[in-house]
Amino acid sequence: MTTTYSPAQKALHWLIALLIVGVYLLTFGEEFYERGHPMRATIWWLHISFGLLLLGLVLARLGLRLARGVPDLPSSMTSVERGASHAVHLGLYALMLAIPLVGVGLTWLRGDTLSFFGLFTIPSPVEADRTLGRSVKDIHELGANLILALAALHAAAALWHHLVRRDGVLARMLPRRHDDEQPGLAD
Repeated sequence: MTTTYSPAQKALHWLIALLIVGVYLLTFGEEFYERGHPMRATIWWLHISFGLLLLGLVLARLGLRLARGVPDLPSSMTSVERGASHAVHLGLYALMLAIPLVGVGLTWLRGDTLSFFGLFTIPSPVEADRTLGRSVKDIHELGANLILALAALHAAAALWHHLVRRDGVLARMLPRRHDDEQPGLAD
């Protein structure tokens, strides 16, 4: 039985969390520039590139999760708490996959090529449809708002486990201190 996540799983968790927040906040940057200003296009180019990076990292994280598994939840958790934990994780993974994929579709529906930091581009395989694109944009934005809400719930639960329950749930995802005798257990 493993009591903590691997260093790679921890690194991916925190990098993905930062990317989600960063990609979300990046979208607000366009408000500083007038329509047609080249910086607006740069912001969206970065948003798309970081979104694709996010998708790749999520796929790597899923692969690690399938290969290595996850630590067991504390036996003190009720079946309702375990069910809620699984539901939140399932929702987070579903959104981490769906949001970038919907973003890819949105990019193509706008008639744009998909670019990953200029390293490669993928032309749109579909004809531009701005009307459908607006609906897909609404779905993409809803997903982004949902993932932030779910991530906030996830973080609040982790802090509750750490500060109130003191059951080691959060410690499993934190970098291990060298003076820990038993990895994953709260002080």
